[in-house]
Amino acid sequence: MLIRRNRGWEIPESQATPESIFLNRRSLIGGAAGLAAGSLIGGGARAAGEGGLYPAPRNEAYTLDRALTPEKFSGDYNNFYEFGMSKTVLPAANALKTSPWTVKIDGLVEKPFEIGVDDLIKKIGLEERLYRHRCVEAWSMAVPWTGFPLSKLVALAKPSSGAKYVRFETFMDKATAPGQRVFYYPWPYIEGLTMAEAGNDLPFVVTGIYGKPLPNQFGAPIRIAVPWKYGFKSAKSIVKVSFTAERPKTFWEGLQASEYGFWANVNPAVPHPRWSQASERVLGTDQRVPTLIYNGYGEQVAGLYKGLEGERLFL
Repeated sequence: MLIRRNRGWEIPESQATPESIFLNRRSLIGGAAGLAAGSLIGGGARAAGEGGLYPAPRNEAYTLDRALTPEKFSGDYNNFYEFGMSKTVLPAANALKTSPWTVKIDGLVEKPFEIGVDDLIKKIGLEERLYRHRCVEAWSMAVPWTGFPLSKLVALAKPSSGAKYVRFETFMDKATAPGQRVFYYPWPYIEGLTMAEAGNDLPFVVTGIYGKPLPNQFGAPIRIAVPWKYGFKSAKSIVKVSFTAERPKTFWEGLQASEYGFWANVNPAVPHPRWSQASERVLGTDQRVPTLIYNGYGEQVAGLYKGLEGERLFL
């Protein structure tokens, strides 16, 4: 007899926000408002539905315990320090040209290579997953990412046994990104995961959201989503993925390691040095809800950290 045990973050499909509501928002609120909604699409983003890739089939194994955050809230509230310290980075981010875009794969791999994002998508394929996103600043959202598992990119790269970490590097273009002219930031933005973390089912290479190609302010044309970690671990607008034996020194770790460490796993019991992580503000509602250990994904990832209790896993 097969007994299926629901994960803590799953709900019945009947309770999820219907796909038609967020994919057809423009038709619901009229033509004039639709033009305004169109401003949420980054200037360099590909057209929605191009090549029949979007919306991608939804992977029903990844559902939510809350409603999806409407795009009008999440699309205009982002941290993207390349384009400034404000949350409203959309206007500045629109300047980034995201097509064509290539990603370099190097380091301890069988053979380094460079591949265009469109070619990468064609090679691996796309699916949609509903994920929570938890910022270290104690706000959160729930969004439908489109992309593919990071583990598939790892398999494509064919890393050697000596590779212990995956290092992500974002674009560097001071002429386009005003934030990169700030001298005290250690640009370009660097993030990293262990090979064990990268091989988990949850880390997602993202190329779209809300059934459309990824807008610039979300990190177009390609970013990472690591849902059990604080949002700064999910690097945006990636140009290089490297496999290394040494742990990479990440962007925020280089600035303030006591507040933004390498691991950064979500834990309500471990406060940030300057604020509590016990609860979070949900975008679009401003409701305060309790924060869950590993952002609710503990069943999938807690085993990655057995024997590491002495490590600083949560900030």
